[in-house]
Amino acid sequence: MVRCKQTWSQDTQTIRESEEGLNGGTSSPSIVNVQEMRPFSKQTSMVTEADNTIRESEEVLNGGISSPSIVNVQEMVRCNLSCIPDRFKRSEEDKSKDVDLSVLSPQIPVIDLALLSSENVEELKKLEWACKCWGFFMATNHGIPEEVLQRVKDAAAGFFELPFEEKKAYSLDSNEMQGYGQPFMVSEEKLDWSDSLILRIYPSHFQKLKFWPTTPADFRDTVETYSTEVRKVAETLLGSLSLTMGMTKDALLRLHKDMAQALRVNYYPTCRNPDQVIGISPHSDATSISILLQDDDVTGLEIQHDGGWVPVNPILNSLVVNIGDVIEMWSNGKYNSIEHRAMAHENKARMSLATFFTPDTDVEIEPLDHILDPQGSNRIYKKVKYGDYLTRSLRKKIEGKTNLRFAKYNDQVES
Repeated sequence: MVRCKQTWSQDTQTIRESEEGLNGGTSSPSIVNVQEMRPFSKQTSMVTEADNTIRESEEVLNGGISSPSIVNVQEMVRCNLSCIPDRFKRSEEDKSKDVDLSVLSPQIPVIDLALLSSENVEELKKLEWACKCWGFFMATNHGIPEEVLQRVKDAAAGFFELPFEEKKAYSLDSNEMQGYGQPFMVSEEKLDWSDSLILRIYPSHFQKLKFWPTTPADFRDTVETYSTEVRKVAETLLGSLSLTMGMTKDALLRLHKDMAQALRVNYYPTCRNPDQVIGISPHSDATSISILLQDDDVTGLEIQHDGGWVPVNPILNSLVVNIGDVIEMWSNGKYNSIEHRAMAHENKARMSLATFFTPDTDVEIEPLDHILDPQGSNRIYKKVKYGDYLTRSLRKKIEGKTNLRFAKYNDQVES
C-alpha cells in the first residue's frame, strides 16, 4: 500500500520521479504520485519546503501529458493535501455563473415505474411532462430488489477502499474508455474532483476483464446482477417513451438495434474548499437514457433548470433518470437532454453508479418522421451516425451541450 512520506525531502524526490516518468518518453501510463505528499508542518522551514513540493506537484499536473496518467484525487485527500492544484480549481468566471435554485428541488418529478409498466394514462402524461420540462426525474417502484442495490453499492465502495497500488492495476485505457482513473487527461483542460471506474457491460464481447476488479471477490457477479436489473428498467422506460412519442411500445428499443450498456462508478472525495472544485463538470449525456444510483444520504448531483442549478435530493432506493442527446435528436427537441453536474462536499465523500444506454454504433440518428411537419421545415437536427457522434463526444471533455450543436442544422462547431 502507498503511504504518506514522513519527510518533505522524500516528498520532493517523489515529485522528481513523477516528473521523470512524465517527461521521459515512457510508453506505459504514468502515475502522478500526488498521494505521496503529507500535510504542512507547523515549523516555518518545513512549510517552505511544503510550498515548494506543492508547486512542483502542480507543475506535473499542469504540464503537457502525452500518455494516460492517474491523478488520484482520493489519495490527495487521504494524505490531507493542503493546497488544491491549479488544474482542479474553478475559475472565478465559472463560479460567478452559479445560480442556486435549491428551492426547486422538491419540484423534480417523481415517476412511479409500476404505474408506467401498466400503461397508466396519468403516469404516462406525467412522464411526458417530465421529459419536456425537466429532462430528469426520480424513478420509484422500479422493481430492483433493495438488496441488489445495496450489494452493488458495497461492492463499488469496497473497490475504492483498496490501496491505490491495487486500484491502479486497472488503469484506464483511453483508447477503449474502460478502467480506473480520470477519463479526460488533456493538458489544457481542468480536472474534475473525482475518480472513476468505467466498465462496458453489453454487448458482452466489449467487456475487457482486465479492467474488472477481482477484489471484492463478488464484484463482477454483483455488478452483472445489478446491470441485468437496471437494463430491465431501461427497457420499461423506453417502452413508455415510445408510447408518449406516439409509437408502438417496442419502437424505440427496435431503433437501438443491439442496445449497448456501460457503467461509470464515480467517487467524489471530500474537499476542504468545495466551492473551488467541481466533482464532474456540466455536461449532457451522449446517450439515449442514463440511469443513476446514488448515495441515499449525500446530495451532490445538480441539474440545470430555469437558468440555475437544482440539487437532486436522494429518495431512498430510488433511481435518477435523465434523457440523453439521442432521445432529444429523435424527438426533434421535444424531450430535452439537460446539463447536469456533480459537486464536492467538505465533510462527506459521495459515490454514484451511472449506467448509460446507447444505440448500436451503426444506427443513424435523426428526427422521427411522424414528429416533423409534412415539409420537414421544423427539423432541428440532421442525420448523424451514432458511432461518429459518440467518437466526437469522447474526443475531449464535454462542455455543456456543445456536442449536440454538431448535430444541428446551421450551427458550426470546431472539430
